[in-house]
Amino acid sequence: MMKANENNSVCVCGVVCEDAEFDHRLYGEAFYSVKLNVLRLSGVADVLPVTIPNRVCPSMPEVGEQIRIYGQLRSYNKRVDSGNRLVITVFARVAEIAQGEPHQNEVDLTGFLCKPVMFRTTPFMREISDILLAVNRSYNKSDYLPCIAWGRNAHFAKDIPVGARLHVLGRLQSRLYQKSLEDGGIAERTAYEVSCSCIETL
Repeated sequence: MMKANENNSVCVCGVVCEDAEFDHRLYGEAFYSVKLNVLRLSGVADVLPVTIPNRVCPSMPEVGEQIRIYGQLRSYNKRVDSGNRLVITVFARVAEIAQGEPHQNEVDLTGFLCKPVMFRTTPFMREISDILLAVNRSYNKSDYLPCIAWGRNAHFAKDIPVGARLHVLGRLQSRLYQKSLEDGGIAERTAYEVSCSCIETL
């Protein structure tokens, strides 16, 4: 991972599955978006969004290349037709070639619970807690990061009060879902969230 004293560290290693696309320019620097295919231990793949500054990687990786990214998990609001949408991305601070190395997906966050935990039970009797974590960064900004806990972690999280400071370990996962549109249609979307392997209050 990155420095141990950071409150937001991510390391992902996987295969580039889409061509890099120009995303935006800020203070004269170009930023590109890349999709990374990262395998879970089960063999299921998460397709994760990565934002790479041009200074970090002057030559963007190509489809089929395996890379490792060290950075942070970031969020921002994106304007869409129906309003704002929360966008989650891995922001790269270091990018390196990692051809043939094991896939990796590690997230380490420390932040504050910023809304009540949503506890629910699925039709298959799996207990789940949905958590929204506010993680501070420089210049009085915060990233609002959705997390999901299962089983014992879900039970532990459901009674945590808003404002509590939490330390979360886990992985970033992608999940397809269907959204009902105002015109009656249905659109397939992808949600990104941190699947928690460990939660502790600080």
